[in-house]
Amino acid sequence: MAYTEEQIHKLNQQFKGIPPEEIISWAIQSAEKPVVTTNFRPYEVAILHAVTEVSPLIPVIWCDTGYNTPNTYKHAEELITRLHLNVKLYVPKQTSSHRDAIMGIPGIDDPRHQLFTEQVKLEPFRRAMEEHKPDVWFTNLRQGQTALRDSLDILSLSRDGVLKVSPFYHFNDSQLDAYLKDRNLPNEHKYFDPTKVLENRECGLHT
Repeated sequence: MAYTEEQIHKLNQQFKGIPPEEIISWAIQSAEKPVVTTNFRPYEVAILHAVTEVSPLIPVIWCDTGYNTPNTYKHAEELITRLHLNVKLYVPKQTSSHRDAIMGIPGIDDPRHQLFTEQVKLEPFRRAMEEHKPDVWFTNLRQGQTALRDSLDILSLSRDGVLKVSPFYHFNDSQLDAYLKDRNLPNEHKYFDPTKVLENRECGLHT
């Protein structure tokens, strides 16, 4: 179902204070090709657990840049096994070793940083979305992460008109800590995104 901005605004008003599980159930009922994306960064386990509790076989799109920390890779393997995630892995077309020999990880002021981001994140993500063609996209976007994300809400539309659902949008870290503790879920904070570098920079997927 296609939603107008006015409809999304009204739904966002209705969903304030509603438990994430109820928002997810609503979205799943109206979805034909839902997906959830993850990079296994801190607190990603919340969206993965909540969505798979409602839809166990939902495709979990993981675009692995090839530059994650060892902790992140171990955390990812733990969650994949524990939550029985239906992971669809997408990686860059060039290995990280090859790229490191050519350009390494350019700084954010380096003109090559845009090309780097395109290679390790944007192209694999576009490839994933083109193959799955989702109508509902679950994310763990939260208010306060970046200036762009502060302009979004629980529901928003991607550039391609896909309904983005961020059921934990209004949760802060303390609330997520409580969510994880209540469900005995692990978290991992040693994470690095080579395309963002700084926490308040946008990753490029949600612009």
